[in-house]
Amino acid sequence: METLPLADAGAQLSVWYLFAQAGWVVKLVMIGLLAASVWTWAIVIDKVIGYSRMRSSLNRFEQVFWSGQSLEELYRTLADRKTTGMGAIFVAAMREWKKSFEKGAKSPLGLQTRIDKAMDLALTREMEKLEGRLGFLATIGSAAPFIGLFGTVVGIMTSFQAIAGSKSTNLAVVAPGIAEALLATAIGLLAAIPAVIAYNKLSSDAGKIGVRMEGFADEFSAILSRQIDEKVSQKA
Repeated sequence: METLPLADAGAQLSVWYLFAQAGWVVKLVMIGLLAASVWTWAIVIDKVIGYSRMRSSLNRFEQVFWSGQSLEELYRTLADRKTTGMGAIFVAAMREWKKSFEKGAKSPLGLQTRIDKAMDLALTREMEKLEGRLGFLATIGSAAPFIGLFGTVVGIMTSFQAIAGSKSTNLAVVAPGIAEALLATAIGLLAAIPAVIAYNKLSSDAGKIGVRMEGFADEFSAILSRQIDEKVSQKA
């Protein structure tokens, strides 16, 4: 029985050859998984850079906020800028504070409630930005292996049909078909594993940033509450 030279056998088991010889269903699965993998890495890189910038922004804002600068002066500095993180929460609270006093707010409890709601809304918007597109990573992490397995099943079925047609179980006949089918599972795992690791890490980082912003919102709420009490006592 004639056997293929090692060089030819290796060429027929290369990734490019297996992809070229795969059926159109398996090719679509592979292309989709590769596209998902590329998009996953794009999201990961964007989030890593974005979270790093957010942490730097939080550090700068905390340094300025606790430096002793007046709240009015800090608000005037940030009001006309595009702020993120703690800056957005601060501006939302100060804007509600100023609007309420300009309209002659009479209920300290109502003013405090409105300020807290404004900060909660700003915090929610910031968290939505931080957690945006993380759901895609979770979806790819859970679905990609099964999509790859689907491609493998289709590929193996096609290989068995080819084996039945050739009426030969020679390894040289069977191996390429099985290899191209398993390639779909390998690409599925290649997309899923980084997505799962990245999702867990980025979700943890987003949670830590969220805790810092929530802590600032609580501290700032307490500061404004004391100032509201002072203004009420002065009026009395």
